[in-house]
Amino acid sequence: MAAALRLPPLLSSRAAPTATTRRSRTTSSTLRVAAQLDDTTATTSTSSTPAPPAGFTPPVPKRFEVKPGQSSNIAGAALALPFRLGTGVFVLGYGVSLVDADQIPPDQYALEFQGRKVKETSKVGQCPRPTKPIEIYEFEGCPFCRKVREMVSVLDLDVLYYPCPKGGPTFRPKVKEMGGKQQFPYMVDPNTGVAMYESDAIITYLAKTYGDGSVPIMLKLGLLTTITAGLAMSGRSGKGSSYSPAKLPAQPIEIWAYEGSPFCKIARETLVELELPHLLHSIARAAPSDRIFSRNTAPYIEDPNTGVKMFESASIVEYLRATYAA
Repeated sequence: MAAALRLPPLLSSRAAPTATTRRSRTTSSTLRVAAQLDDTTATTSTSSTPAPPAGFTPPVPKRFEVKPGQSSNIAGAALALPFRLGTGVFVLGYGVSLVDADQIPPDQYALEFQGRKVKETSKVGQCPRPTKPIEIYEFEGCPFCRKVREMVSVLDLDVLYYPCPKGGPTFRPKVKEMGGKQQFPYMVDPNTGVAMYESDAIITYLAKTYGDGSVPIMLKLGLLTTITAGLAMSGRSGKGSSYSPAKLPAQPIEIWAYEGSPFCKIARETLVELELPHLLHSIARAAPSDRIFSRNTAPYIEDPNTGVKMFESASIVEYLRATYAA
């Protein structure tokens, strides 16, 4: 069912009023979202139509290949894997089994072992699914926000993220306007009308509403969870925490990603620093097969503002900065 989705009223003059609508999921379950900017608060003083850099051509995706000069960035982002024991890499109820190769559709990627293929399964298909994307206000460099992002990956949820980097002029003030304080993460669920602060409360809510009620062990260790979530980001030196002036797009950028991927983290850091709203489609391991197309070359973005569709994290970062940085 098609529904209109609105960005919160803007508190700055970063973009001009635009009116579009969200299309329903296609048969491949790709969720398209368009934003409507509130014309009572947005002005046209810095308005411009975004366009990719001159001569831009999306790169050819290369599975697990690191672009020259990016090794240190990926290594730093990968510290999260041991500190968080892979939380956010696998969906709820993840399981594997070896099957004959003909049991896996030929167009579906699967690991191979001794002439057989690895079949991945999960409990996600048995869980309630939100009709509209859940909205979360947060930023990359926050350990409490990371905890919630991990749960989003575990539950295979679509989430509309409103980045709130330090110094951000748009969505940080909006959170205070809605909830009374600038504290992150802050979640709004348009499906139920629930809005709340506190990472642990959000995680419990998501588990009960869109999961089977269970919370992964690494997300319910109290202080230890928060400490390891902070250590997981120690290799990135605060990336994804502070605002870098940028033009606000008329429509959220779509990204296929998951929290446990260091490549995805690099791309999301830039989305947050530029305060670019983005609709994230979770594609952790054993996510539904209709989303599996980009998991092994994640992240993948589609920018409805320019028509660009592309893989490769380092190239995505370059594209976002060239297109939206002020």
